[in-house]
Amino acid sequence: MSNIQIAQEIYQAFGRGEVPTILSHLSETVDWEYDAGETDTPWLKHRTGHEGAAAFFASLAEMEIHSFAVKTLLETGNVIVALVDIEFTVRATGRRVAEDDEAHIWHFDAKGKVARFRHRVHTQRHALAWNG
Repeated sequence: MSNIQIAQEIYQAFGRGEVPTILSHLSETVDWEYDAGETDTPWLKHRTGHEGAAAFFASLAEMEIHSFAVKTLLETGNVIVALVDIEFTVRATGRRVAEDDEAHIWHFDAKGKVARFRHRVHTQRHALAWNG
C-alpha cells in the first residue's frame, strides 16, 4: 500500500471513529504534533507514541465536529500533505471554529508507518475557542 493510500485509509477510519485502525498505521514512537509550541489547547499538544496519539483522539471529545472534508492529498517522497476543511464547536465554551485548507503533514518511515504528524492551523483561533 502506498503512503497516500495509507493516509486515505487513516482518514476513512477517522470518519468511522476507528482509532485502533488509525493507530495500526502509526509507528510505535510516532511524534504527534511535532514542533508544536506550548499550548493548553488539548488537540494541539505535542505527544509521542501510540498512547499519545490515542490521547489526541480522546481530546476530540472536547469538540463537536460539524464538518470535516479532506480536499487534497499531495505526496512527495515520504511526506503527505492533506488540505482539510473543518468546522467544529468547542463544547465547553460554545465557540465555533472554521478552518479552510488546514494542513495535515504526515511523515512516513521506511516501513510505511507514520513517524511524525502535525496540524498546521490558526492556533490563536483554536486557543480563543478553547479558552472562551
